[in-house]
Parts: sequence; structure tokens; C-alpha cells
Amino acid sequence: MIRTATKDDRALVKELRAEFEREVPDELWDDDDEDYEWTYVLLADDVGIAALDRKGDRTWLLDLLYVRPAARGKGLGLELLRAAAEYVQEQGAEMLALEVLESNAAAKRLYDRLGFKTVERTLAMPVAALLGAKEEVATIGAVHVQNDDVEKVKRDAAKVLRREPEVAPGDGWTRVEAQPDELRNLARELSYTTGVSVALSLEDGAVVRYVLFDRGSMVDEYLSVPEYFGELPPGDVMALGANPTVVARLTNAEPARVRAIARTASSPSELPPAEELFQQIAEVLGVQP
Repeated sequence: MIRTATKDDRALVKELRAEFEREVPDELWDDDDEDYEWTYVLLADDVGIAALDRKGDRTWLLDLLYVRPAARGKGLGLELLRAAAEYVQEQGAEMLALEVLESNAAAKRLYDRLGFKTVERTLAMPVAALLGAKEEVATIGAVHVQNDDVEKVKRDAAKVLRREPEVAPGDGWTRVEAQPDELRNLARELSYTTGVSVALSLEDGAVVRYVLFDRGSMVDEYLSVPEYFGELPPGDVMALGANPTVVARLTNAEPARVRAIARTASSPSELPPAEELFQQIAEVLGVQP
């Protein structure tokens, strides 16, 4: 049965809180505030707790939701959550907020299923790592066009960039210098008029990307660490892997080598050093990095 906690429940509240903190240790805050009193506390008999703090006229914070392991699987957590929501609504508030550790997968699944959305993010890293972090490394790269008519490529690139670009001939390819934010658009536009093109770049000194175009359409995109710049849906992660068949058809690369070299990983440390990988992929594609 869900009920409001009273002063007589202080020992039970402290006990439930301690059990929660042992099961889900906080990775950031370890202040000794076990005597802290929330604005409002609900109990589910002696096996569950929901603790609330008022943050303003519009919003309350669900600071703690916990059900003892033996009592789980009966919907008590959801009952406590709904009882908390009803109380908050009775107080004239519109929003119920909560915080959840990234490591608490079960709680995240529950809140996602109920429809809670991320409004703010708390980020953390060790100060020693931050003090030792390298300065931001600029992205470098170029567009490579499968056309050895250097003057034509130069004229077409100038129309897109609205300046005279630096170009260099290669083995069946022409290399066009461009700024990092120009690479994708330039590669796409040049593929309309001068043939297959690829924007190849080394980003943040840590990851390698190529974007391959054929007649104005992007046909393949690769990023060595798909989630380096942020979490992605599983389908998008898969889409950022190399497509050896397409690459081979458009660049004459060997599919087996594309598959072996253009691998993806969850972190840069799982791959060759980024500059080395950049060189390797350029070699597979047949271009000069």
C-alpha cells in the first residue's frame, strides 16, 4: 500500500536510502547527507520509496525511487511513480523531473518507456584528464575527383568555391584543396560535372571519414568511430561502415582491402593511429591524402 511517510518512518527511510546507494553507487556525489529531509516522501509498505523535492512552482524533482529486490516485478515502482505524479499535480505543478545515472540501465529503460525526455545533461570527467587533454586538432582533408583533366576540375571547383582552388593531379584522380566545412558540398557538386568524387578527411586528429559521390548522389559514407561525435541510433552506426562493393565499383579498389582497412570501432584506441589509418584508406581508394 502506498502511503505518506511520517516522522515515525525516519529509520525506514534512512534504511531504504542506504540500500539504494549501495546498489546504485553515485559516480559523482558522495556527500554525507543521510539526514537530509525531502519535501515529500512516499512509501510502499516497507519495501519501496519515492522521495520528492519541490524545485519551483512548476516543477518537482523525483530525487529517489527504489524498490527492494525481493519486491520487484510487481509494479510497485510504477505505482510509486504515479502516486508521486498525483501528489505533484495536487500541489499545482506541471512537471516531474528526475536524474538517472547512465550506468543504471534498468531505471533508464523504465523512464524511457514511460516517456521521460532528456532536458539537461550532466557531464563529468576526471580533472587530471582534463588538465592533460590535448588542444583541439583541426580537421584536414581534400576532395578527390576521378578525372585527370586538371584544368576542368579547377574551373568547376572555382564555380563552387567562388575562388581559385589549389589542385594537384594524381593517378587518375585530381586533388582539390578545400576548407573542412566545404568538403562534402564540393565533392557532391564536382561529381555532377567531373565524375566520381570522394571527400576524405582526418577529423579532430582522431577519426577518419570519407564521403563518396556518384553523379550528385552520396553512395557511401564511412566514419572510423561512428559515435565519436555523439550517440547515434543503431541504424546510423551501421550506415557509417564502409560498403566494399560500392567502393570497389566506383574506385577500382579491392573489396577485400576495403573491408580489411576501412573498419569501424567504438573508440579510436581500437584502430590504428588516426593519421596512419588516414594514409591507409587513401591508399586503398587510390588517392593522395
